[in-house]
Amino acid sequence: MRIISWNVNGIRAAIRKDFFDWYKNDDPDIVCLQEVKARKEQLDGQLDALNDRHIYWNAAEKAGYSGVAVFSKTEPLSVEKGFGIEEFDREGRALLLEYEPFYLYNIYFPNGQRDQERLDFKLRFYDAYLEKIEELRERGKAVITCGDYNTAHKEIDLKNPKANSKTSGFLPIEREWMDKLIAHGYTDTFRMFNEEPGQYTWWTYRFGARGRNVGWRIDYFFIDKEHQKAVKDAFIQMEVMGSDHCPLGIELEF
Repeated sequence: MRIISWNVNGIRAAIRKDFFDWYKNDDPDIVCLQEVKARKEQLDGQLDALNDRHIYWNAAEKAGYSGVAVFSKTEPLSVEKGFGIEEFDREGRALLLEYEPFYLYNIYFPNGQRDQERLDFKLRFYDAYLEKIEELRERGKAVITCGDYNTAHKEIDLKNPKANSKTSGFLPIEREWMDKLIAHGYTDTFRMFNEEPGQYTWWTYRFGARGRNVGWRIDYFFIDKEHQKAVKDAFIQMEVMGSDHCPLGIELEF
């Protein structure tokens, strides 16, 4: 099974930038999108090309903001929106899908750069997420999370770590939380296969950053360590345009 995650920074903009050509060529079993910035009904027939897929959507209350979506070849056993916590769920940041061998969380984690209040919100969201996946893990199936975590974990995960040491997205408290996630027994799947620098998933639109590969790796797939052997490959599609993020994915075999 091939699963792709991509922060499209607006699904309508991505469609104008050949999203469906990419989707047809890659043909993933499941694609998880973050920051769709639209309600499904706003796409006005643009999803007709996906009439053979099962489509799931969780939009934010605020128009043109946040939101996640999943397109799946296989119908999941169940689908849940959010965490069941109002302050988070109103922003449309999570979709949980249950399949026969695994749970899959598609999540757009908050950005903490605006102010301290927003950073605190992000850290509360992280803790709520960890509590949720720990509950799922007790059921015995694999627990997979993909999405934009909005944090680069280690210095290798961004081009200019020293210059960004006081920037949300690379603050010690955020990086420590990533350490905490791994200490709880969750594996960063990409680093199972690739320990090279210069592997990024997001570039600012400013300063020609993408052309110079001045980026950050802030998008991930994590899996519980009990099932990490099911991951046969993990990759980043840095060459794919259409957003300030690029797609990333895993290949699974259960």
